[in-house]
Amino acid sequence: MKKLMKGGRFTPECYSAEIEDKIQRYRKLGYKLPPRRVIRTPEQIEGIRKSAVINTGLLDCVAANIREGISTAEIDKLVYEYTMDHGAIPAPLNYEGYPKSVCVSINEVVCHGIPSEKEFLRSGDIVNVDVSTILDGYFSDASRMFMIGEVIPDRKKLVEVTKECLEIGIKAAQPWARLGDVGAAIQEHAEKNGFSVVRDLCGHGVGIEFHEPPNVEHFGRKGTGTMILPGMTFTIEPMINMGSYDVFIDSKDGWTVLTEDGLPSAQWEKMLLITETGNEILTY
Repeated sequence: MKKLMKGGRFTPECYSAEIEDKIQRYRKLGYKLPPRRVIRTPEQIEGIRKSAVINTGLLDCVAANIREGISTAEIDKLVYEYTMDHGAIPAPLNYEGYPKSVCVSINEVVCHGIPSEKEFLRSGDIVNVDVSTILDGYFSDASRMFMIGEVIPDRKKLVEVTKECLEIGIKAAQPWARLGDVGAAIQEHAEKNGFSVVRDLCGHGVGIEFHEPPNVEHFGRKGTGTMILPGMTFTIEPMINMGSYDVFIDSKDGWTVLTEDGLPSAQWEKMLLITETGNEILTY
């Protein structure tokens, strides 16, 4: 991309003439294109990358400390202190009333598990730790799964297949492809292995705000949905269930999402930058 900006916002001149012509051709053919505001300028990409470095460091810190017997509140404290020590802000903290700095989701909790001093990790648990960072106004986002102690084979397979789903989704997220291509690839792999894809939650644009267009669904049909353009930044974060894809929100806290049938769920998440030739993984 050319480094031509007006007030830090994307303008058509940020693209080469060749790419801009290609976009206009697709527009005239009726393809669904993302709003211009989600195409990042070089200045924005630099800021997002710096945020992403801290976000990845956060998950490395969690990986070095997570263990059987640790409370989810201790994980939250670890995330808060690491983030603040690096001059950043935990994006989840106080976001729409969310009370903690991280989401820790165990077994049948699909996502948005609220850390607690009364909740401890036990051998056999599978755990998703989801961290998001704000640095100088730029956002980044990622999550990893952790297996605690002796985990039964079915749960191990769920964690491994979910990671494969993420990798397959990333491979499908190419410039000029469609978001439906990403969802279709993930759904095919999950269902081939006997699992289901959560329908009520999705990946999302992220970078200038915590949640931006487009929605990145993890199921769908190839050749449908919004076109993927160079300069977009978004997450792919498949939530894969061992049983049914039906979920519900715990009415006690208004946040915790659980599987309807009580069977385990797994999730891996990375944040991508779409380039002119492929994609770049920003968070690990």
